[in-house]
Amino acid sequence: MKRTIEEHAARFDEQASDYDDEKSAEYRACANLVIEHATPGDDDVVLDLGTGTGAIALALAPDADLVVGRDISEGMMEKAETKAADRGFENVEFGYGTFREPEVDLESSETSGVDIVTSNFAMHHLSDDEKREAISVIAALGAEKLVLGDIMFFDEPDSDTSFYSPVVDDPATVGILADAVTDAGFSLTAVERVHDLVGVLVAERSRPSGDE
Repeated sequence: MKRTIEEHAARFDEQASDYDDEKSAEYRACANLVIEHATPGDDDVVLDLGTGTGAIALALAPDADLVVGRDISEGMMEKAETKAADRGFENVEFGYGTFREPEVDLESSETSGVDIVTSNFAMHHLSDDEKREAISVIAALGAEKLVLGDIMFFDEPDSDTSFYSPVVDDPATVGILADAVTDAGFSLTAVERVHDLVGVLVAERSRPSGDE
């Protein structure tokens, strides 16, 4: 990670008020694909990592049993909570959490664990090793599906591109991400290319034995 978690959080706190209005067409297309591929059932628990202002979490809430949004920015989550309240959602819960420490505790709830993990335009802030660790943590939660939308290299990385900032972003190649999800026990079931530097990966697996 090129900046500390605290530095990233402060940066996103500053952006929270205008965040929803300033997203690129690629970001929105990616978000729509993440929502389309997640397809939770009415008994599914969804964990949305890097939830931001809740775009993915709130879109999935009508179809899921519970949606848990985790982020490092209090400003972003305050906006997400306001949007959830305005829409009358009672099955969405936002709180602090990182990719490698998502702080998900469902032991006191009636659910059996996390079924689906989603994330859009967030994991690229991690180094490749940190991405692998994060995906391993997701697997350990028992998730059956991971839907990841993000900045990612489909071709050779271009250091001159203006699409992302090397100061704060550290995108991986599609190959590195594919290896990470398969090493964690998932099968890669879909790859959607939105842009040379933007895509969606879908990875699935059977629920580990004993988690039923």
